[in-house]
Amino acid sequence: MPPDHPRAVERRVSAAALQRTLGAMPAGGTAYLALADGLRRAVLDGSLPLATRLPSERELAEALGVSRTTTAAAYQRLREQGFLTTRRGSGSVTTLPSEPGRAGRARDGLPLTGTDDGATVDLAVAAPTAPPQLAEAAARALEALPRLLATTGYSHQGLPGLRAQVAARYAARGTPTAPDEVLVTTGAQQAITLVISMVVGPGDRVVVEQPTYPNVLAAIRAAGGRPVPVPVGPHGLDLDLLESTVRQVAPRLVHLTPDHHNPTGQSLDDEGRARVRELAARHRTLVMADETLTDLVLDGPPPSSITGDATRSGLVAVGSASKSFWGGLRVGWVRGHRDVVGRLATRRAHHDMSTAVLEQLVVEELLARADEVLDVRRAQLRVQRDTLLAAVARHLPWQVPVPAGGLSTWVDLGAPVSSALAAVAVRHGVRVAPGPLFGADGSFEDRLRLPFSLPAEDLERGVLGLAAAWRSLGMGRDARVAAPSTVSSAASPVV
Repeated sequence: MPPDHPRAVERRVSAAALQRTLGAMPAGGTAYLALADGLRRAVLDGSLPLATRLPSERELAEALGVSRTTTAAAYQRLREQGFLTTRRGSGSVTTLPSEPGRAGRARDGLPLTGTDDGATVDLAVAAPTAPPQLAEAAARALEALPRLLATTGYSHQGLPGLRAQVAARYAARGTPTAPDEVLVTTGAQQAITLVISMVVGPGDRVVVEQPTYPNVLAAIRAAGGRPVPVPVGPHGLDLDLLESTVRQVAPRLVHLTPDHHNPTGQSLDDEGRARVRELAARHRTLVMADETLTDLVLDGPPPSSITGDATRSGLVAVGSASKSFWGGLRVGWVRGHRDVVGRLATRRAHHDMSTAVLEQLVVEELLARADEVLDVRRAQLRVQRDTLLAAVARHLPWQVPVPAGGLSTWVDLGAPVSSALAAVAVRHGVRVAPGPLFGADGSFEDRLRLPFSLPAEDLERGVLGLAAAWRSLGMGRDARVAAPSTVSSAASPVV
């Protein structure tokens, strides 16, 4: 069995937890069909991860207040449809139906855009354009460059001035940080890959959110690791399941996006952050917090630092200039215990000697004016978010949550057609990243990430294109399809 096979790692869900996931049973109708539909929908939308062992028929019947005949019939229906497999001694485990075309799907990250023709609205990438202050920051960086020309140009851990600025920003958020606890990298992706390569080897388990950023999954698989998903639902990360999963699978690493999670926009509250710190200390598990979207607060107060007020070897934070300022700068960083940062710097030197000096100087200039730059950025994103949500409400029947920060919203399509919609949308002048790209196990065919990082007029045009693509799939303006009731319709996109 391949190491990333969805059944390679199993965890259990209790009857009480499953009851909370399913919610109230609908009145009327056939009870076992309603239960089977609810369980199938939970698997498809990722709230019930794959490779999860369900409670026994008797336990679930008692928790739901139904007969054992009902739960037995529901489980049998799911087995027939390919959403449940039962093995002697292992109980009933969630899975997906076999699908010949699934192996050909992109799994290792977002597709390359390659569309600069001006006619295609590219909603496959959640990244903003450069702020107006960037040109001036670049000019100031050029003025500062001569003082460094007498050096070799290699700054293995990063320019001292930039590391001091990053450290000061962490200190201002409640995490005292020294410059030698910061490693500057060539973008956040390099930082994430460095951390993963440092601790993860073939067969090692890495706990990830479900859904999560696709390039994290790609980096884990490239290191030979096995992603183990924990759901991010309407109320955020399931912390109870996170803790039980860490206890059961003993992962080498936990990757979280605590602030304005990509793609859902959810953030951990202060209690959740404290629980993550306690979990890392109690289980001696390294937790990597992706803070690339931390600055992009649109509603409410800014989030507190997940690392807290102490230097902890079990917590590292990854940041970047890409989302706050501009992706073209390719400057990121890792904040962690100095021993961890030293190990990362040594590993990084084997592949990349240092980050470009001029780009680091530009980021220094932007960080010096961060409040001014980010105030403009946030105001722009609020307008763009509201434009996108209003356009979707006018033209499409989807359920679209209002994110309090970040660059995207996680749309409920109401039907498992995300991959089909993404394929058809290109013909209507729009590129989107389908939901399954964000899942560790093929879930989220009924979800779609919609970023609002483009100008308002492009967002309006993009939504019109998506509405045309939706209609071309046979979906009307008011269509909202129930969870599929046959294996073929659940497993195969509607084309």
